[in-house]
Amino acid sequence: QLQLVESGGGLVQAGGSLRLSCAASGRTFSSYDMGWFRQAPGKEREFVAGISTSGSSTRYADSVKGRFTLSRDNAKNTVYLQMNSLKPEDAAVYYCAAQRFAFVYDNYLNYAKYNYWGQGTQVTVSS
Repeated sequence: QLQLVESGGGLVQAGGSLRLSCAASGRTFSSYDMGWFRQAPGKEREFVAGISTSGSSTRYADSVKGRFTLSRDNAKNTVYLQMNSLKPEDAAVYYCAAQRFAFVYDNYLNYAKYNYWGQGTQVTVSS
């Protein structure tokens, strides 16, 4: 069992930065690939970024590539999503999620394959 809690969301001006954190409880955190998804009102949930168990592999949606950086600290059971150069279109509720073998089976894009989800944190970007 894994419980995920996101934090770090808020209101920021366009061009600004935020760092989201996702803290996990459970001794098996390091065995899970982690992903971030976001959902804006009236839109489907979309993949933002994913990271493998060791942190050696990361994947990003084209829309955030070069602006967002995903990292993890397995000793702290936490993943971090550094978001720079934020745009109004980045505004959404951001969710972290955990899945085993996401990178092995190339499932990191598929939100239906993730087993555990946080409650989400709101990111608002003013223009």
